[in-house]
Amino acid sequence: MMALARIVTLLVALGATGAFAADIGYLAPPGVPATAFPSPQRPVAPIVSPRRSSEEHRDRLNEAAEIARRLELKPGMTVGDVGAGSGYHTVRLSPLVGPSGSVIAEDVTRDYLIELATRIERLKLTNVRFALGEPSDPRLPAASLDAALLVHMYHEIAQPYAFLYNLAPALKRGARVGIVDLERPTSEHGTPIKLLRCELTAVGYREIATYQLAGDGGYLAVFSPPEEAARKSPGDIVACADGPGTR
Repeated sequence: MMALARIVTLLVALGATGAFAADIGYLAPPGVPATAFPSPQRPVAPIVSPRRSSEEHRDRLNEAAEIARRLELKPGMTVGDVGAGSGYHTVRLSPLVGPSGSVIAEDVTRDYLIELATRIERLKLTNVRFALGEPSDPRLPAASLDAALLVHMYHEIAQPYAFLYNLAPALKRGARVGIVDLERPTSEHGTPIKLLRCELTAVGYREIATYQLAGDGGYLAVFSPPEEAARKSPGDIVACADGPGTR
């Protein structure tokens, strides 16, 4: 009987995983293809894990609360956790935005989203949606986000100029983009702040503020998206050099 019970439990779990998988896909049609944009003139770090460090360590540093405060996140907002991975920020943003708000957990690795969906189901969080993205396009619905959060993943974006360009239409007027990374080379899973500023400015984003996070949390750089009328065309974007001058 015990063996039979274990088999039934396994089959139920596999069935649930299949159901989650069926619900995970693109939330928007493709944007401008990567071929229209310059490639980054610096290394792109490989995706090696859905999590940066233990959640207990990050909680001790008050990471989620500090970022939410700096981005002025409030109940009723829709926030995109771009590059959600294991969902550290997704599960903390969900109660923050409340039942009148929502979180869109986006990632380019479908298996990460399937695993995260299982976690969301277990925690009974009902205001989270999942979005499969591409290396050059987050594939998020137009004018859907009050804020977008990219935490310790910017250096892994294979086509940053295309990605940032295709992210812009998903941001509402007055939205904020918060990027968290480390002050180290992209080949070492960080992004020098000068390089980050250069790449976002190249697409038309404007820097609002930069904050140093506690411990080994790195920095939080906050940007506003380009206005539609002022958004550069892909052919006008010039890639930033990987060096002190960035140009």
